[in-house]
Amino acid sequence: MAPTTSPVPPTLAAHLPTELLIGGHWRPATGGGTFAVEDPATGAELFDVASATPEDGADALAAAHEAWPAWRAVAPRVRAEVLRSVFETVMARIDDFAALITAEGGKPLAESRAETIYGAEYVRWYSEQAVRINGMVRTAPSGANRQIVMHRPVGPALLVTPWNFPLAMATRKIAPALAAGCTVVIKPAGFTPLTTMLFAEVVRAELESRGLPTGVVNVVPTGSSGRLVGPLLSDPRLRKLSFTGSTEVGQVLLKGAADGVLRTSMELGGNAPFLVFEDADIPAAVQGAVAAKMRNAGQTCVAANRFLVHESVAEEFSRGLAEAFGSLVVGAGSAPGTTVGPLIEAAAVDSVEAMVADAVDGGARVLVGGDRPDRATHSGHFYNPTVLTGVSPDARAVQEEIFGPVAPVVTFGSEAEALALANGTPFGLVAYAYTRDVDRAFRLAEQVEAGMLGINRGMVSDASAPFGGVKMSGLGREGGEAGIEEYLESIYVAL
Repeated sequence: MAPTTSPVPPTLAAHLPTELLIGGHWRPATGGGTFAVEDPATGAELFDVASATPEDGADALAAAHEAWPAWRAVAPRVRAEVLRSVFETVMARIDDFAALITAEGGKPLAESRAETIYGAEYVRWYSEQAVRINGMVRTAPSGANRQIVMHRPVGPALLVTPWNFPLAMATRKIAPALAAGCTVVIKPAGFTPLTTMLFAEVVRAELESRGLPTGVVNVVPTGSSGRLVGPLLSDPRLRKLSFTGSTEVGQVLLKGAADGVLRTSMELGGNAPFLVFEDADIPAAVQGAVAAKMRNAGQTCVAANRFLVHESVAEEFSRGLAEAFGSLVVGAGSAPGTTVGPLIEAAAVDSVEAMVADAVDGGARVLVGGDRPDRATHSGHFYNPTVLTGVSPDARAVQEEIFGPVAPVVTFGSEAEALALANGTPFGLVAYAYTRDVDRAFRLAEQVEAGMLGINRGMVSDASAPFGGVKMSGLGREGGEAGIEEYLESIYVAL
């Protein structure tokens, strides 16, 4: 039950699923275990959610495996119509989804509404791709036979999602899987399971209304991820793993997936460089930097982490960025006017604070922020937007993913030096660059070691484009045409 002080609207709270979805039915966890979901802006408990056991995980996979033959036999047009209807339902309930995202994740309502639209776009995109799974027929070079290449769904998939985009990360995985003809078991993050569970209920209700198998989507939130996921990876009925989260956890999951030779998609950690060259439009670069850094208070895998700025414009850029950060309003996401919400937990604030202290100890200067807000008025997990200049390239805030509202500025003198700094990390998810030089833009596209590159813009994510990284930032792609291919096998027939 939700407490009377819950920021979740009462009409939504009264019908919000908090149990496990297995085989088309919401049910308690085996043994009745639960864990608490809290509001990071206040620390208050929102709901008790069922905590799935390994036995529940096995039941969920059994349900997905049982539903798979019927689901893959459903006509692509019908799968497309299911997803289109789900998209329309999510958009009609944008206020419900936004309120829930803000309540359990903390981000400002405007960002939560933007996430709802963004997450729904994946459902719409893959409703359109469900009927565009193409094959190939041709004569073999020898002329002796025909070559037929066809695609079929890989099978039941385990989807493990992070807490920072509880709707978009779920839709980015569930929608292409369903479009391809796969069934799924999704394990949402323990901090923010409620939004994913509400989306799963929308899908379940749509399937039920059409007389289709409701075991297509199964949801197993848990307070003990390792105990749940480990046995699933060794179950021969599972044929696909898709994970978004830290590189450290991704490495563990890859090892667990090796024995079963599972198809894997890994969207892992980042350390995104934000390059500002001497010919950049500085006001535009400042605006783009705020967009690239401050979504969800810097708690995104594509957040700009290192601001690499040409020495000739570093002072102007840093001053402009400090002014922009200083105008941001820190507070509860549900409060009017808030532009920066809380971090997800107390440990996250401690980590950010330690990184800032390390940078300052190494000679960095704080232009704005550098501390926590007054705890008398901000009882949750808050940290003020911070700009640091004179940061050593060896500082933790440069070498590690910050995951918080801190922008360390490092200067460079040449394009070659900028590239060396940008590529001097084992990660390569996304990079950003501001320059008016078209030739330089193409050189960066060819030489920056990242799976995505934003030129003169601080946002790159789009449901219709491939999302993913290189090096230790992951394997595979989500979004675009590539996203559905992750859930398909290519079958060759010699005729």
